[in-house]
Parts: sequence; structure tokens; C-alpha cells
Amino acid sequence: MSTVVGDGSGLLRIGINVAAIPVEALGAGQYTVELVRALARRDDIALTLVARRDDATRWQNIAPLSTVMANAPSHRGPRLLWEEIGLTATVRTRPANFDVVHGPHYALPAWPGRPTVVTVHDLTFVDHPEWHERSKVLYFRRALRLAARRADVVVCVSERTARRFSEIYHPDAPIRVVPHGVDRERFTSSEPRPGNDSAVLDRLGVRAPYVLHTGTIQPRKDLVTLVAGFSRLADTHRELSLVLAGGNGWGTADLDAAIAASPWRERIVRLGHVDDADVPSLVRVASVVAYPSLEEGFGLPALEAMACGTALVTTQDSVMSELAGDAALLVPRSDATALADALEIALAGGPDVARRRLEGLERASTYTWKACAAGHVDAYREAAAG
Repeated sequence: MSTVVGDGSGLLRIGINVAAIPVEALGAGQYTVELVRALARRDDIALTLVARRDDATRWQNIAPLSTVMANAPSHRGPRLLWEEIGLTATVRTRPANFDVVHGPHYALPAWPGRPTVVTVHDLTFVDHPEWHERSKVLYFRRALRLAARRADVVVCVSERTARRFSEIYHPDAPIRVVPHGVDRERFTSSEPRPGNDSAVLDRLGVRAPYVLHTGTIQPRKDLVTLVAGFSRLADTHRELSLVLAGGNGWGTADLDAAIAASPWRERIVRLGHVDDADVPSLVRVASVVAYPSLEEGFGLPALEAMACGTALVTTQDSVMSELAGDAALLVPRSDATALADALEIALAGGPDVARRRLEGLERASTYTWKACAAGHVDAYREAAAG
């Protein structure tokens, strides 16, 4: 027995809860923004975006032909409750907009009366609660349990996440792995016009050569080990600096102490949050991108480095090594000596490093947001038909 969905025009009507996505969208937020943008380009999807009351304009600009329902509370506490109860009411009172409801950031409404798809990014809230604020651990652990029970289809962003989610929660719903994409218009090996990258670096106060890390600063990024690894190189690479591009998340005290204790602290540059438009220039000009994170759901900064043809050092036995394969130099977790050795190899260059950079370009070319959107549409159709 088949299930008929859509409005008679052949369009599949998808509602996406974007209420949790901050204005400075990183990680799961960046995934949601790029997914919405890619879905909006398709002619077989009718999008309804459920947003915060103060955030309608942003989403209308990202997806101009979509319907934006800006009725979620702006403050986090009320919004968390609204995502279960209020979103249920939104879906049930506007059924013509929703064949499938998608929660791109773990959360689903309680009783939507429609098939649901949920995205699970990682399981660190369960496996490593010490890497997160306690309030978020409690919230996301509950959201994961409910997602396993409520979702008609679960989307995981990597095979590693899918395996772990299945091991812990044993969901009845099918799990579909849909990787992220990379913005191939911005993250390329060539600058958009002559002088663009040097102008960006001048404005940011950054001078080559440098080792680069991008991403929000938080404990699981293991930047303390990166500072230690850089300090082992700094004496022999007198012009080299370490550039940390990303705003403070939480738990930065250990990093602050590590930088303060380094004899090379004057060559460790913390840029804070960097505009999205400037990140590709930083990545392209970097001598090496270092991403020694202890665990990620996907590890988009590693993919962005490969897309720019920049040498990459990242963590072995991780989702980043799954993503990069032989395109990156891989090091054990929290091993400053091994990290320093890998950085030294990347800085020295040579045929092996050149081969890895070319392989990174090739691997990155297969990860697109268009393909990511197509994978999600398959999941939506599976949920609707089921």
C-alpha cells in the first residue's frame, strides 16, 4: 500500500525547524544553513522553515521562495519547550505545509501527526559529557533518546556517528548516512581575484607562514595539544605563527593557560570569530591546517582544507580520518610530539605532501551540498512513504 504525499503538484512539502540555529552559524548550524540553501534550489521540494520570531529575514534571504513561519521564542529556555509543544501545534494547525518534518539539530516535536526525520551529528554528549556544558549534556541526551523513538528516518552525518547511534539506542527507524558538502565556490585552491587573499590577511593582521586552526574554541578541539606541538617547532621555524580562527565556545581556561605559559605566546594569534567570507583566504594561504580534534560528528574544517589544496594534519581513528583517507597526515589523540612531527613534515613539503594535497582536492570534489540535499530528499521520501 503506497502513501500519497504532496499537494497534487508533485512537490514534497518539507518543514524544517531552524529555530535553534544562531546567527553565527557554525558546525550543525552551518550544515542547516547550507542544506536549506541547497534544498531551496530544487524544484521538487516546497520548503517551510520554522524560525525564531526575530530571525525571519535571514531565512527568507537564504531561501527566498520558501515559507517562513517565525513563531518560535527568541530566548533559549522557552524555545526548548516550544520545540516540543509549540512546534507540534504549528505543524498540526498548518498541515498543508508539512508532508515531513525535519529536525536538523537532534530535536523533534512531541506529537507532530506527520512523518519525521532527525539529524544526529555526534554522540559526544553521551560518550564525553566532560566536553560540554552540563545543561547541554542533559538536554541533548534526552533529545537523542527521543529521536531514537520518534523519528521515522534518522540521518547521520558519517558512518562513525551512525554506528555509534545504533549501538547505543537501537532505533527501529532506518539510519541513512548523508555527509556534509563543501562550498566549492568559496573553498577553492585559487583566490577569486588577484590580491584578494593578501588583502584579507592584511585586514586580519595575519602574516604567512602560519599553522591554522578554524572552529569554535572548546575542550574537544584539543587546542592545548596544538599549542604544545607548535611550541616544539617555534624555535626552528622563527617566522612561523599559530593562528586560531574561531570564537570562544566554553571551557577556554586551559587554552588560555597553555598560551600564557608558552615562550612563543607572542606568535600565537587568536582572531576570534572570522566572517565566513574571510575563512577561505586564511585556509588557502596557510602552510598547514591543523585539526587535532578529539572527536567530531563530521569535521567540516578538514574538508574545507582539502578543498583548498592545503596540507592537513588531523586525528587518526576519527571521522576526520574517515573523511580524509590518505590525503591527511594523521596523528594520535593528544600526542603533542606526534603532532609536532606531522606539522614538521607538512611544513617541509616534498613529493609526499604534494601528493596528499592533490588527493585532498580530488576527495573534496565529491562532497557537495547538492549531493547532501539529494540524500536528504531520499530520506524525506522514505519517511513520507513509510
